Formats: sequence, C-alpha cells, structure tokens
Amino acid sequence: MPEGRSGANSPQVSKAVLPGGLRVVTEFMPAVRSVALGIWVCVGSRDEDTTHAGATHYLEHLLFKGTGRRTALDISAAMDAVGGEMNAFTDREFTCYYARVLDADLPLAIDILSDMVTSALIESRAVDAERGVILEEIAMNDDEPSDVVYEAFGARLYGDTPLGRPILGTVDSVNAITRDQIREHYVSQYTPPHLVVAAAGNLDHDAVVALVQAAFGSVLADFPAAEPAAPRLRGSGGLWDGYGPAAGTGVKLVSRPIEQANIVLGCEGLARTDDRRFALGVLNTALGGGMSSRLFQEIREKRGLAYSVHSFTAQYADTGQWGIYVGCLPAKADEVLSICASEVRKVVSDGLADAELDRGKGQMRAATVLGSEDPSSRMIRLGKSEMVYPRLMGIDEVLAAVDAVTHDDVRAIAEQVLTRPKALAVVGPFDDPDAFAGALT
Repeated sequence: MPEGRSGANSPQVSKAVLPGGLRVVTEFMPAVRSVALGIWVCVGSRDEDTTHAGATHYLEHLLFKGTGRRTALDISAAMDAVGGEMNAFTDREFTCYYARVLDADLPLAIDILSDMVTSALIESRAVDAERGVILEEIAMNDDEPSDVVYEAFGARLYGDTPLGRPILGTVDSVNAITRDQIREHYVSQYTPPHLVVAAAGNLDHDAVVALVQAAFGSVLADFPAAEPAAPRLRGSGGLWDGYGPAAGTGVKLVSRPIEQANIVLGCEGLARTDDRRFALGVLNTALGGGMSSRLFQEIREKRGLAYSVHSFTAQYADTGQWGIYVGCLPAKADEVLSICASEVRKVVSDGLADAELDRGKGQMRAATVLGSEDPSSRMIRLGKSEMVYPRLMGIDEVLAAVDAVTHDDVRAIAEQVLTRPKALAVVGPFDDPDAFAGALT
C-alpha cells in the first residue's frame, strides 16, 4: 500500500510497496509536462558467477527483442509514435530500463517497460543475433584507450572477482554463454522483490501505483508474501558473501602502439554509505575536479604535460575507488606520475588551503543541485537511492553534509584513503610494466 518516503525531505516524493515486494517511488514535478520512468533491477555484473559472466548486460539487449505481446519492432514503433525516448544501462550493482515521455503517455511507457521486464521471450535466434552486436560493443570499447585503462585499473584493484571483471563480459564469456544460462539468470534475478519502479515528472502517485500494479499483476501473484530486497550494504551478507575484495596493488600494463599514454593511478576508496564520502568528495574535487584544481594547474597549466587530467571517486556496497587519470605523451609519463605522487603527498601532509576547501564545496553543491534539475536526473536519483541506500537523502540534507566538511575532515580522509597502497594501470606504447614500479612507492 502507499506510504510516505522517509528521509526525502520533500512532500513531492512518495513510495508504495506492492504485494510481492515490488516498490514504486515517484516525485511530482509540477513545472514540467513530461515524465521520466525507470524500472530498476537489483542485479549487476558483480552478481554473476563465472558461468554467467556477461549475462546481465546480455539481458539488457535481449529485453528489447520481443515479448509475448510485442515484437522488437512493436516496442520501438510504439515509443517512436509518441516521440518518447527509451533505453537501458547495466552497472556493476544494478540494471535500469528507462523511458521519457509526455505526461499523457506515461501509461503507455509503463505498459511497454513492464512487459519487457516481465515477459521477455529470450529466443535462441535473438541470443545468436545479439551475440554479434555485443562482441562489436566490446571491440568498440577495446578501441578506446581511455575506456581500456579504467577497466585495467579495476582488474588490478579487485582482481579476478565479479567486481574486477568487465561489465560487458569478455569475448570468451560472450561466445561461451548459452541461451539457457541467460534465461536462468533472468528467471532467478528479475523478480518483484528485486524491482523498483521510479518515476519523476508531472504525475499522480496513486495513478502510477495503480498502473504498475495492473501491469505487474500476474507476476506479483507468484510472490504473495515476498518482502523487498534489502539495500546492498557493507556486511549485509547474502549475495555479497565473499565479494568484499581486498584492494590489489601493482602495475597493469596494456601495451598498445598508440600515440598517447593513458594512466590511472589510485587505490581502494570508500563504500557508498560511508559518512566520510562527503569529505572525500570535497578533497577529490579540490585535488583534481576542475580547471582550478591542483592537478590541472600543476600538470596542464604550468607545465603543459597533458591535455586531460582529473581525479575521481566511485562507490560500491562494500568498497570503492579513488584515483587520478592522465592522458599524456609517452615520454612525459614518468614526469606526470611524479607530479601526481608529489601532489598527493602534499595534500596528505598539509590538507587544503581555505580557498581550495571553499571551491571544492562550491563545486559539489552545484553538481548536486544542477544534476537534479530535470525529470530524468530525479528518476535516476530515486531509483538508485531505493536500490542501494538505506534511505533517500534530501538535496538540502546532502548540501548540509557538504557544507559541514572541515579542514580536519579533509586531512583525516586524506591520511586514511590517499595513503593506501596504490594500483597503476597504463595503456600505451610500453613493453615493461616494471618500468613503472617506482610510481607506486
């Protein structure tokens, strides 16, 4: 039945839990004439064992290939006829199928997306045809060194674990997986307790709940006593038993005859619910988050050693990443890595200047607000929060947490995270990974 969404700090956010554990979360935005809809599945690439590697992303493709009621052409033509946008994405810890339509066409979007999620045929001919498409996607990513280096960094940091493997799978795993294995993954994971329907825009919450309940009716009946899946948190057990990886170190070199060295240097970061994430965010932004950041100024502006340089963070249920990316001429790689290491040491020992702390907070505040100004961003915020956080933090609450970060917080998180053992990934025209070993000391 419908219930309020605690922690939202907004009267426009509402939530209902339907029989079977399916959750519906909405946000009313009266100033728009559209609605963004997403059906979120609490399954990502890190839920795969070795026999199902790549299955989650494969399913993302196959759900567009037809149901018992619609062919692939019917699905796309129905959405095109109302000028709607529809797509999907797979992450390491969730999958999302989404659409954006005019508010009057929301019933159609709910009907189409729910039909895809609950009634995909997953026919052998579609599996065979889409195998080639996915292999092309892998090849396309493999042709982009800046994508390859992040994948290599993850593999170095997390090793041969589900978190360290590619979201798309590998050429070998995609070629090996069968229709039955993909279908098995679908049946076991796409169940009401693991589903969240999120919508934001010009909508009525009760009407959305009624539409969702009608669309999922037969599926919900198979799970009469089920409860929603619990948020995925550090130490929550279940699917995460044995998946909390110890951070790896060392050098991962991908030798390529290209004109630029692509480099990621970093370490294990923070889990997504760690209260220190706001301090790390401010620190990361000041260190490498913009044109005024230390790394940009020292590497690009003062020395002209690279066109692209930035630092980043990523959070998962039980771990995270922090790192620096640089793209530079191969002959400049050693100097660039030396500057990166020097700037990290400085911020660990001395923290940030007052102006840097203020700029870091300002950038985070703006990113929080500007990143939630449209229905699609609001829908993504709702869906992700329901999937992976114990509660939805209101925007004002997030802004207050950012504003509360102090110099002491920054110095503490720099000492706790940036001093951790490092992993280094390099993609470029190099032959000897040992040549980069000194960058880790």
